[in-house]
Amino acid sequence: MQVEIALQRDRHNMGRRYVEVFRCSKQDYYNAVAAEEGAYEYEVRASPPPTGPSRAKRFSEKEKLEYTEVLKMRGLPYSVNKPQIIEFFSGYKVIQGRVQVVCRPDGKATGEAFVEFETGEEARRAMAKDKMSIGSRYVELFPTTREEARRAEARSRQ
Repeated sequence: MQVEIALQRDRHNMGRRYVEVFRCSKQDYYNAVAAEEGAYEYEVRASPPPTGPSRAKRFSEKEKLEYTEVLKMRGLPYSVNKPQIIEFFSGYKVIQGRVQVVCRPDGKATGEAFVEFETGEEARRAMAKDKMSIGSRYVELFPTTREEARRAEARSRQ
């Protein structure tokens, strides 16, 4: 029940900060806590700046996540359309009718989209496009679920 309450805070502001809330497994949580503790200890002990992978890189473990057929795109140009997204993923098996550009209730684009692929493995392969550009914007990709895509679609219709 607490998870569902927390998920309702997705895309809200906390003070002046915009917050996104994602569902994750207990193991993901434990990994993040362990990485945070390790990063803190390393930074305290090291006099010069750390030469290892950046903190963002340590937290970016997308390859270890469980994949479904759906990827979330973030950072899209507000003018992006479905054909441009399909072109972005050319060479990958996108299900044509399952590309959803997310809009606010007033119809303006949010810069996000959900794309469904034929298989989870195909979605994993398509992650090779993570941080590549559409127009002048680089696009981030995240594995997600059909449920999250449906929730975003429902919010678009409100």
